[in-house]
Formats: sequence, structure tokens, C-alpha cells
Amino acid sequence: MIECQYVQHVSLAVTDLKRARRFYKKVLGLKEIERPKFHFPGAWFAAGAQQLHLIVNPRAQTLRDISTIDSMESHFAIRIANYDAAIRHLSSLGVPFVAKPDSVTGWKQIYVCDPDCNVIELNSE
Repeated sequence: MIECQYVQHVSLAVTDLKRARRFYKKVLGLKEIERPKFHFPGAWFAAGAQQLHLIVNPRAQTLRDISTIDSMESHFAIRIANYDAAIRHLSSLGVPFVAKPDSVTGWKQIYVCDPDCNVIELNSE
């Protein structure tokens, strides 16, 4: 049997590293961390105790229609400290989002897409 300890990182395919870096730093406020010198471009970010790895793949098959953010698409979630502050921040930057303050999960949810339309859930109690 495999004894899982925790999720160490999530990897996402992106097509434009500069644009993706800007999103994860400016919009989500993640801190970029050192990355090994792979033979392909990418970036790593600290996300609490876990990491987010961006991998440049021009052939990536991500959602290309940002007009609808679908919470049923593959996504990862980040726990945030303040739901209302996140709504204000995203609104001030003009970032489209779907707010679910009364989610059946029991926590408040916000869904956003990065520039390659990877879906990200932001949630708080």
C-alpha cells in the first residue's frame, strides 16, 4: 500500500511564462522560488507548504474560453484568509471571477482562471 503524506506540488501547463508569472505574483500574491535548470522553461512558486510548478507547453490543452469559469473543470484550491478582501482585490484588477459565498461545501469559494484558463479555486471559512 502507498502511504500518502501530503500533496507536495501541483503542475500547470502554460503557454506564456511571462504572462503566467505576472498573474501568479500580482493576482494571487505567490512567491517565486528557485527552480532546477530543466531543459524546458517554467517557474516554481511557494503556496504555503506546497508548491505550484508552471511548465511551458505551447501545445497545452487548457480551457480556452475564459467567458465561462466552470468549477467542474480540473482545478486546484488555495485557502485564503479573507474572502471579501479577495473579491475587492480581484475586482480592482479587473480579473473575472465566479463568487460562491454560500457554497454547499460549507466554505466560501471564488473561482478564477489564469491567463491560460487553468481554473483556480480560492476558498475561506
